Amino acid sequence: MARKFLYFVAFCIVLVIAGAFALALFPGQLTKWATVPSVAFSPIKPLDANAYEDPALWYSRPGIGVSDPARWQPAYASDRGLLPTPAEPKQSYAVFFVHPTSYLSRTSWNAPLENGGDPEAERIARIYLRGMASPFNAASEIWAPRYRQATMGAFLTNAPEGKQAVDAAYADVREAFRYFLTSVDPQTPIVLAGHSQGSLHLKRLLAEEVKGTPLAQRLVAAYLIGWPVSALHDLPVIGLPACAAPDQTACVISWSSFAEPADPSLVLDAYASTPALDGKAPGSDPMLCTNPLTGTPGGTAPASANLGTLVPEDSMEKGELVPALVPARCDKRGLLLIGPPPEMGSYVLPGNNYHVYDLPLFWANTKADVNNRANAWKPQG
Repeated sequence: MARKFLYFVAFCIVLVIAGAFALALFPGQLTKWATVPSVAFSPIKPLDANAYEDPALWYSRPGIGVSDPARWQPAYASDRGLLPTPAEPKQSYAVFFVHPTSYLSRTSWNAPLENGGDPEAERIARIYLRGMASPFNAASEIWAPRYRQATMGAFLTNAPEGKQAVDAAYADVREAFRYFLTSVDPQTPIVLAGHSQGSLHLKRLLAEEVKGTPLAQRLVAAYLIGWPVSALHDLPVIGLPACAAPDQTACVISWSSFAEPADPSLVLDAYASTPALDGKAPGSDPMLCTNPLTGTPGGTAPASANLGTLVPEDSMEKGELVPALVPARCDKRGLLLIGPPPEMGSYVLPGNNYHVYDLPLFWANTKADVNNRANAWKPQG
């Protein structure tokens, strides 16, 4: 029983907000013992410049076919059973999606890529992509790289090894992004999307690789979900505004979901004290909260505006779309509140934190949102 409990704790950590937010949520020595690597950090050799030419380093990319997890299409639930979602023509935009943490091992600070990687981390990553990248499946291209993600324990320590592991993971994401750009037609608009650790890396990528370059003009939107974004301390460094209208492009979308009554105190405390991209702690400045039911910052929308929540089976490997399940309301702190707790599965976190369900809760609206913005995008000049 004790071993099963430790495994459960470790798995729950995969589902929480990474970085200092995970440290705030799970400060106990038991959690650290179960997840923080006990080995020394060994510097990771950068990948070769052409490494991402190898199709084996991608979960999703053109040509993978029916085994591509991001191309999964759930069906709608109804009183007549499951109804298939109508087929849609692909739209001409390319998505670069970075998955959240799926690696828990204490044997190394970063997930391996060679020999197929860590089997359990690979399995969980594919489940995440089915639920979180699939809202973008109307895109003509979806690219989702495997990368040497930082293990969850790297976010639960103040030791320098933790930051080294995160930096190493980011270097892979950056290399994958550069290859993505060489593979996509230079006239094709692009979408950046991720969740949790993935959104953390995309924040930095936007600041270092997109800001002030022609790429910014190709950006449909950046979906930085499940990782706090500060309008005052992150967006100026990223160089993009928050999306203020449902047809705006070249802008940032972000939310973090809590059911009510919500107890986000630990998350908010960590957000307040963790340096943002400008190096300053946000303090009481609110997080960016995009209402996924309206595509605009803040405000309230009823459950009737929810086009479809992806409700998973408990294994999270399958699910069905249920319309009008949850509303959405941004509060003054920048949290997205979804009303009374919906039944989504076993991985709701303390404080009614629906972190792992951030995208599935608003699956159909996210799909409609990105398609609407892609239709509104126009080339510059």
